[in-house]
Amino acid sequence: MKRNLLFFFCIFLSIPLFAGSEMDSLLRVLDRTVDDFQIYSNMKEAKINKLKDLLKYTTSYSQKYEICGKLYDEYSFYKSDSALVYARKKLLIAEKLNNKRNLTDARLNLASIMGITGMYKEAMDIVNKVDVNEAPDLKAYYFHINRTIYGFMADYASSSQEKKRYDEITAAYRDSLLIVNAPSSSAHVMVRSDQLIINKKYNEALKLLLNYYPTIKNNIHDRAIIAYSIALAYHGKHERDLEKRWLTTSAIYDLQSATKEYISLRLLAYTLYEDGDVDRAYKYIKRSLDDALFCNARLRTFEISKMLPIIDKAYQHQSDSRQRLMMITIFSISTLSVLLMLAVFFVYRQMKKLAVARKNLSDANKLLNDLNHELSATNIQLNNTNETLLEANLIKEEYIGRYMDQCSAYIDKLDDYRRLLNKTATAGKIDDLLRVIKSKQFIEDELKEFYDNFDSTFLQLFPTFVDEFKLLLSDYEDVTLKSGQLLNTELRIFALIRLGITDSVKISHFLRYSLSTIYNYRTKLRNKAICKRGEFEENVMRIGSNIK
Repeated sequence: MKRNLLFFFCIFLSIPLFAGSEMDSLLRVLDRTVDDFQIYSNMKEAKINKLKDLLKYTTSYSQKYEICGKLYDEYSFYKSDSALVYARKKLLIAEKLNNKRNLTDARLNLASIMGITGMYKEAMDIVNKVDVNEAPDLKAYYFHINRTIYGFMADYASSSQEKKRYDEITAAYRDSLLIVNAPSSSAHVMVRSDQLIINKKYNEALKLLLNYYPTIKNNIHDRAIIAYSIALAYHGKHERDLEKRWLTTSAIYDLQSATKEYISLRLLAYTLYEDGDVDRAYKYIKRSLDDALFCNARLRTFEISKMLPIIDKAYQHQSDSRQRLMMITIFSISTLSVLLMLAVFFVYRQMKKLAVARKNLSDANKLLNDLNHELSATNIQLNNTNETLLEANLIKEEYIGRYMDQCSAYIDKLDDYRRLLNKTATAGKIDDLLRVIKSKQFIEDELKEFYDNFDSTFLQLFPTFVDEFKLLLSDYEDVTLKSGQLLNTELRIFALIRLGITDSVKISHFLRYSLSTIYNYRTKLRNKAICKRGEFEENVMRIGSNIK
């Protein structure tokens, strides 16, 4: 179990495009790889073109032999016709070099590619002429080609007797491969796992393959082959989900290595078809067919041609069903659109009627709001008038009371003054009488008392007048009071204005100053106002407007 977990961790590290461990995520990676197949083909072509350019400018037969060998390797699972061409070129160069080892290698290359293209007789004719003892290091390759060709012949044998004979020969060459290949080699693991799977020893095969898979570092073609073998083992165990996962992994590596002769994608397409994923199945089988035709792999083309009609029929059936559903949907949408247009028409008519009603209601509301505003303005004006009247009444009540007290006091003082004059005249003190009559002291005392009485009464009504008046000025030095003063002349002028006496003539009579003096005082203070000059006296009128 731990080894399996380690294996899955390694595979996901080795495929950066994997988004997760879920099958859907793996299939999305394969979808993108199928879509990008041309990118991998272009990379392959670029590598091949470099080798072709190198071959063009090489004069040495030894170097030409090596380059043709490399071109054969690049083409062998990519484009079999081209691989066949370079296998023959390689053989011609080997004949010129007259090296037995090179001749054996070139002939085996030619036999191998002929086997891939389905030319079994021609391939076996070449193999049978090879004396592998002349090149002992090519024994593994020799056994591999025999095993592969006889394996193909067994798969496509026309009778059970021929199939049995070919299977036995294939098994014999498989045993030979296990002897000549090192146990740690990729070839040994592939052959041994193939042997175990054929003998239905799936658990042993999986143990071998799952342990070996994480050790493959840079050869993605080997990864594709090993992943395919793992899928075969899971197929034998009837573990369908794991089989699909490994077929998908193998298909991704096949496409990324620009391999055109493969099996995994074709088998995965049929598996997905059985699972009902017809779209993907059709996409994958179409890609498999295009690659097989490009590679000219006749056997793969034949295998695909047996599956393609089945998947294509299901795909066409699904497309027809979708088209019918689309037509039904279009008809339904069209019907609903007509009904919707009718509904919109009726709604539009109702909205027009509603708009007219809303307009009438809006006009009525606007008229009502205008009336409310007018009424509010009238109420505010009335409230202000009431407040002014209340204030005026309060001032009148206060000053009437003071006026009556003052008048009574003046009557008493006049009576005392009369008695004083009568007493002085009766006593014959004419000089004293004249001195008293000429003196202004009595008037000055009375004026002082009158202004003190006015000041105290005014400040009783407007106790914050002096402080608020100062706030209206930028410089209030002229209204600074001396010790014992309640109001000075400047403050007294604007106190009268606050009481509603704005006529300078009346103010001058009241304060016993000339009209020009009163005017100068008013102008001087207006110039010091922090507000506009025209608003100064209006602000003065609002001082203490909340008196109670």
